[in-house]
Amino acid sequence: MKTILVTGANAGMGFATAKQLAKAGMHVILYCRSAERGQAAQQRLKEETGNSAIDLVIGDLGSLASVRKSAAEINARFEKLDVLINNAGIVNLKKERTADGFEQMLGVNYVGHFELTRQLLPLLKRADAGRIVNVASGAYKFVKKKDQRFFDVPDFFPWREYGRSKKALILFTDALAFQLRNTTVTANSLHPGAVATSLGVSRQTGFGQSIYKMLTPFFKTAEEGADTAIYLALSPDVAGISGHYFVDRQAVPTEIPKEQQQAQKLWQETQQRIADHTK
Repeated sequence: MKTILVTGANAGMGFATAKQLAKAGMHVILYCRSAERGQAAQQRLKEETGNSAIDLVIGDLGSLASVRKSAAEINARFEKLDVLINNAGIVNLKKERTADGFEQMLGVNYVGHFELTRQLLPLLKRADAGRIVNVASGAYKFVKKKDQRFFDVPDFFPWREYGRSKKALILFTDALAFQLRNTTVTANSLHPGAVATSLGVSRQTGFGQSIYKMLTPFFKTAEEGADTAIYLALSPDVAGISGHYFVDRQAVPTEIPKEQQQAQKLWQETQQRIADHTK
């Protein structure tokens, strides 16, 4: 039985991903920010799939201290991790910051996953063939090709900054694939398509709910959006394949220059930023 961790697993595409994996007989770890919503999702998944091998870990990707605490718990509780699916993501319509001072979309969508992945690499290396699956987005195209800024960007345009966080995730995948080239662990990213989830709807005010309902008929369902992530997690067709960006189960080129130097530069800058924010 493979052990697979899914971030943001209590709702939307994360829940749909976890459900399909549970149905396939996998041991699924739900990584959620809210204990209440996480426990509700855990119970629902057990009831709907008949799979009792569903665990819950509470962690806030917007807090490096929380990420490290939850990663320590995962390392202590589980012997190995076959697949890590970095699925969680947020969209903000105004500029907000994480507990560590990062612009919140970059901090949650990228920096939190960067640190969680680094902390869980020992578990992934214990698997026969560990896989890292990063749920990115075609929104990376909202960032100009020549714009290589990721931190401390002075102005704020919501969809561009969302795209910046996803561009960072794609470059992170490239850097991971290079650094893990002599191991049995692979790393790939994907664009799930335009998916009808509550991403961007404020939990506090409900702002964005009417737009979400209006657009839902034109979008993929959460189950359809989860398909490529599940494919990358389980399919023998991608065994040993690393450093690629997938759309509808197909590896496709991105418009990001494939310069390992840029990916490694972002890795090093992120490490330094994390060190600076946690002194």
